[in-house]
Amino acid sequence: MTSQLAPEPAKARRTPTRPGDRVFFGISFGAALVILLTLAGVAIFLTAEGIPGVTASADEVKSGLSFPAYVGPLIYGTLLAAVIALVLAVPVAIGVALFISHFSPRRLSAVFGYVIDLLAAVPSVVYGAWGIIFLAPTIVPFYRWLFENLGFIPLFAGPPSATGSTILTAGIVLAIMVLPIVTAICREIFLQTPRLHQEAALALGATRWEMVRMAVFPYARSGIVSASMLGLGRALGETMAVAMVLSPALVVTPNLISSTNPNTIASNIALSFPEASGLTVNALIASGLVLFVITFAVNFAARAIVDRRKDFSGAN
Repeated sequence: MTSQLAPEPAKARRTPTRPGDRVFFGISFGAALVILLTLAGVAIFLTAEGIPGVTASADEVKSGLSFPAYVGPLIYGTLLAAVIALVLAVPVAIGVALFISHFSPRRLSAVFGYVIDLLAAVPSVVYGAWGIIFLAPTIVPFYRWLFENLGFIPLFAGPPSATGSTILTAGIVLAIMVLPIVTAICREIFLQTPRLHQEAALALGATRWEMVRMAVFPYARSGIVSASMLGLGRALGETMAVAMVLSPALVVTPNLISSTNPNTIASNIALSFPEASGLTVNALIASGLVLFVITFAVNFAARAIVDRRKDFSGAN
């Protein structure tokens, strides 16, 4: 009885690599490597130049404060202005994006989309000039009303600023700056909701709002979070608009409408750097390192939230 030899396993076919593919891979890999090296270079520079400012004593810097006492109010002001911007911008951005994607006529939605994209391209100095010339004087009566009617709340304890240059005004300007970014991302996420999900909800008798609530929002939840985090990153690092609008001081206060306002890290660096020297420069660079860490942590958190729902989310 002859024994049959077992057939040899088929060799896996290898896709031939063309020269163009190798060139494209090299360019892509090089671009990614440049980004990582640039990020690492910035981190190394900020760390090396910032450590002397962190270890400097209070009498060696212009502020006359130790670094924790100096940077603490700046962190508070940075986070406060960014949170105000998000609280004001995100609900409006979601509503505008939802109107463009699901409720407005097609021609009108295209016009709104172009306007939103153009708003994202406006330089921050233009928003700052609008905020200090128009918004700040116009909003003073509203601040007085808040003080007279809601002054028992620490946020509006007053006395109200006579010029309107407050942390709340800066937050409103930041909200307007963040609005186009969050709106554009949310609009694209809403448009990616599977058509079958929406049609199934409508076929079961849901109204259009119920369809949005049951089909669109669950699908786009992590996308909304990532859009909000990107907007938060923009608000955290904004410099000129805040520097032009705000009348800052190194304080920690919940009062949003008084003339004594906390400053932000980016604005403080822009205003203080031209006149700084010696270890004061290192202290400013160290505060920039703190802002770098905060921004990195925000982006890392956003990426982690998106990855949790990447299998059924429109964020990727």
